[in-house]
Amino acid sequence: MQIPVFTVDAFTNRPFSGNPAAVCLLENDLGEDLHQKIATEMNLSETAFIRKLHPGDDFTKSSCFGLRWFTPTNEVPLCGHATLAAAAVLFHIRKNTNSVLTFVTLSGELKARQVEDHIVLDLPLYLTYPQVLQEVEELIKAAIGDMIVQDLRYSPDTKKLLVRLSDAYERSVLEELQVSTQRFLSAEKTGKVKGLILTLKGNSSGKHKGHDFYSRYFAPWYGILEDPVTGSAHAVLSSYWSEQLGKKEMLAFQCSRRGGELKISLRNDGRVDIAGQIAIVLKGNLTF
Repeated sequence: MQIPVFTVDAFTNRPFSGNPAAVCLLENDLGEDLHQKIATEMNLSETAFIRKLHPGDDFTKSSCFGLRWFTPTNEVPLCGHATLAAAAVLFHIRKNTNSVLTFVTLSGELKARQVEDHIVLDLPLYLTYPQVLQEVEELIKAAIGDMIVQDLRYSPDTKKLLVRLSDAYERSVLEELQVSTQRFLSAEKTGKVKGLILTLKGNSSGKHKGHDFYSRYFAPWYGILEDPVTGSAHAVLSSYWSEQLGKKEMLAFQCSRRGGELKISLRNDGRVDIAGQIAIVLKGNLTF
């Protein structure tokens, strides 16, 4: 059996930066266990599987497809960068003729469209609620030691904890922070956290001006120690920072070692458009 497979770096226009995802195009149904085996083999934070919803569908002409995402250890309900990568394969490699693609996923229908040199994802927007420090104090200490926390929020829909560092810190502090994610699993006692977002308000002056906020994202609960650029985390960050900054249009940068930039636009229908660029770095076939 042969399955076309691609590696796409998402939220960047340069190879070997941004967030890599593998994308598999399924001409036929794939055995359930094979999805996980392939994702484990690819060993990237996510492998996306695009499938046809009807027998007559065509990767070049059809506008609606099924989409699933797997980490090396399990299936996940939402993955932004792998959706961007999936859309890139259809638009750029299969030369899909539609202006908008719709993906049927575990998080409902997600849409992707091309706008100049970006691909725009239409994602759910997730609200955050104040979180009591005492409940998660040990986890926060494991993540950032004695650094000053300015705000603490929780997103029940995504099980993500948002930790905003003090505005007194510069971007370089977030970038250089050494995080020991192995300690998160034993430090998280509530059972309700499956992702940790560290975030910092952008700096309107200096060499990095222009970004409204910065972040890093950790999900060892899903086998991902640090994710380079995370669309789903920005579906949470967007609602928080929009409220804090009084803005609907924002530019964000995720400060991982690879780094990546996201253009954010809150919609009037309670969702969020997150746009990024891509670089396709590998084309091949899985053979088994």
